[in-house]
Amino acid sequence: MKKILFTVALIATVTATILGILLHRTRSEQQRLERNQRALLGEVTLYKTRSEESAASVAVLELRIDELRRERKRDAQEIRSLGIRLRRAESYAKSIAEGEQHRSIALRDSVILRDTIRDTIWVFSTDDGHTSLRGRIDHDSLHYDLRHCDTIYQVVHRVPRKFLFLRFGTKAIHQDVWSSNPNTKIVYTEYVEFENKSKRRRDKRKR
Repeated sequence: MKKILFTVALIATVTATILGILLHRTRSEQQRLERNQRALLGEVTLYKTRSEESAASVAVLELRIDELRRERKRDAQEIRSLGIRLRRAESYAKSIAEGEQHRSIALRDSVILRDTIRDTIWVFSTDDGHTSLRGRIDHDSLHYDLRHCDTIYQVVHRVPRKFLFLRFGTKAIHQDVWSSNPNTKIVYTEYVEFENKSKRRRDKRKR
């Protein structure tokens, strides 16, 4: 009788454990899908930092590798083109920045000697530390060299849930991107986080 009760109790314990694991996975998957829905329905927030630098913020889209292969074939192809296997990828970020300048440039004279004949051309140059422009006007032609230097910074952070003055848990994961070049305006940003076994193992160790 004791053996039967022990066997029944063991089976019940194993069953409860399995159901608990399945329930936890189902709940985690449901939360992931809810976060993805908010991310897909949300828009990219464009703003400026205190230093008047262009910046953007967007909710993170959490995808599994199989979802990336199925739903975002072009992005998967971009990753493969770098020689990276998809199963080794941790995250994928994409930002688009564009720069536009409207500036008046003063011209100056410069005298050159061509076949013992003095000739005059117009030359100009400007450099603000981010963009440099140098060139010359030679008769009816404009020759110039333009260099545009930009650095895109990225930070991924957790947005906590709020209740009154309390902050707790994680409501969403956000990526913020900003540019060091004041002449650059960020017009789009995207961040995709891949869910894989190694990431889940790291999360468990953190707990």
